[in-house]
Amino acid sequence: MTPPDPVGTPTSRTERLDSLPVTRRHVRLLGGSGVGWALDAMDVGLIGFIMAALTTHWGLSHTETSWLASAGFVGMALGATFGGLLADRIGRRSVFAVTLLVYGLATGASALAGGLAVLIVLRFVVGLGLGAELPVASTLVSEFAPRSVRGRMVVILEAFWALGWLAAAVIGAFVIPLSDDGWRWALALGMVPAVYALYVRMRLPESVRYLESKGRHDEAERIVVDFEESSPARFRFGTAATGRAGDGPDAPAAQPAQAAQAAQAASGIWSPALRRRTAALWTIWFCINLSYYGAFTWIPSILVDQGYTLVKSFTFTLVITLAQLPGYAVSAFLIERWGRRSTLATFLAGSAVSAGLYGFAGVEWQIIAAGCLLSFFNLGAWGALYAVGPELYPTTMRGRGTGAATGFGRIASIIAPLIVPPLLVVGGMPVLFALFGAAFAVAALAALSLPELRGTSLAER
Repeated sequence: MTPPDPVGTPTSRTERLDSLPVTRRHVRLLGGSGVGWALDAMDVGLIGFIMAALTTHWGLSHTETSWLASAGFVGMALGATFGGLLADRIGRRSVFAVTLLVYGLATGASALAGGLAVLIVLRFVVGLGLGAELPVASTLVSEFAPRSVRGRMVVILEAFWALGWLAAAVIGAFVIPLSDDGWRWALALGMVPAVYALYVRMRLPESVRYLESKGRHDEAERIVVDFEESSPARFRFGTAATGRAGDGPDAPAAQPAQAAQAAQAASGIWSPALRRRTAALWTIWFCINLSYYGAFTWIPSILVDQGYTLVKSFTFTLVITLAQLPGYAVSAFLIERWGRRSTLATFLAGSAVSAGLYGFAGVEWQIIAAGCLLSFFNLGAWGALYAVGPELYPTTMRGRGTGAATGFGRIASIIAPLIVPPLLVVGGMPVLFALFGAAFAVAALAALSLPELRGTSLAER
């Protein structure tokens, strides 16, 4: 039984969560999810450095190393699709625990691989765990975050990706070049923190909306009370939400009741009420995956091909990676000021321009400058995208909707490493990065067709 509001109207648990300030429980939830998110990013980021190292130490061709990268993304595509389905069936937290265990053990085993074939198989298994975790993490944070700062909190969660990728760049620059087996030590380091992340994740609460959808109301009530009794966080994420969706001078007009009811009653993510937003979201996911993984997975190897040493190539990549952090920070600030759609489209357009500039970069300062711009805009777009996805779907299909979009996008991440070697042969850097820029531009146009949902409750979808 939920308590009434001051005027006697029953208040749902969703509304009670939406009206809370950011508490220490919110911060703990965000931190626990973010640790795992950063570890995922570190694992994905390491593969680019490992590809470059194995090309040098094992004498692998670019075609062989491209299959190494794609195998992981095949696993991520399957993991994202089925992880979302599982999250809607057995709960967000349970999927967290399983995926961390799978990817942690497979990463450790990868460090012992004696040949390319074994390494490819293990990278596929690692991808299964990584792919299933990412959409589930953003869904869980979205379902607990207060309405007025929900987008910002998800972008902050996504910012942990930059920390993980930065850790991968540091390991790439200072561990992998130490010896021929440096890449093995890098993978071993990727396994150790997974044990801690598993411990943290088991302490996270289950989604209240998920529990209610399964009839587990007593458990849901205990979790909501726990958040209500938690003390406020020491730092602010933004203005606390008050009242119902659409209240406040800066909130957008609430969705028409008929449209909200249609979304709630939708039979699937491709039903008439949801098909337009699903098509746009899938387009964005495909295009951003193609460009991001095509570029950032190959940048270390491309720099080596241009004559730079492993150490210098990895150092350049480390500097470029640092630009991800301000990209996330600006995106987190703008997403509650400009709204989801405008922020996402702007950062995607900036990514398109930056990709074009990188394609024509010739000297060192141009490579670093264009790479930093690409890193800034691209990762800011990623942050906004993860904030947008969970808001587009009702509770009963939120995990499924975000997971399916992520899974479809992973198809592009599978293709991306494979198309880079032939495109470099045919047209070089200008043609390759022109393709990436075009993909970003298409994604920006698709973003403009999404509904603007800033300030609305997740129950109003």
